[in-house]
Amino acid sequence: MEFKIEHTWNGFPVSHDPVIIRLAPANAGLLMDVTAPFYNDPPAPTSDPGKPFNGLWNYEVVEAFFLNGQTEQYLEVELCPHGHYLILLLSGRRKVLKQELPLTFEVSRTSDQWNGRAHLPWSYLPPATDKFNAFAIHGSGEARMYEALYPVPQHEIQKEQHPDFHRLEYFKCFNLKMLMGEGWKQPESDFWALCRQTI
Repeated sequence: MEFKIEHTWNGFPVSHDPVIIRLAPANAGLLMDVTAPFYNDPPAPTSDPGKPFNGLWNYEVVEAFFLNGQTEQYLEVELCPHGHYLILLLSGRRKVLKQELPLTFEVSRTSDQWNGRAHLPWSYLPPATDKFNAFAIHGSGEARMYEALYPVPQHEIQKEQHPDFHRLEYFKCFNLKMLMGEGWKQPESDFWALCRQTI
């Protein structure tokens, strides 16, 4: 399953090779592979790579969101070319239930491209995941660029509107059975069962 981020958050074509996200079955979860241009802008976070980094959205990142459209429970995955990552479980728009969960994540880079591979356990995906969106961010200051797989349609942009990746109404249908097979059932998640008890 492959997705190409070919537009800015507000629907204009990007002027570079698109970020590519590939999803594939893995042991007890999904493999998420990223191929993206490498800008090194902003520079790497100051913390050690290979660990969660809160606030990673302020750096150069590729993000994927897996949503249950009925409950608005969703998984946010943020991956950085410098080896940092951030996992968030949310219930309702921007309402974080858990964050900085561990992730198996590997990165390789050249001067102009980076490749990342993350293993997403089924326990991180909300029950009945059925919608998806993905985003990419790079650049600093006025040159900051926000890109989206499924952007806000240009005719719906409001004056002085800013990019907001939590506009769940613009996510599109996502069927894991197309990847896993028609008879597959999404495994139950202890994470989300515990989250439901604490909501």
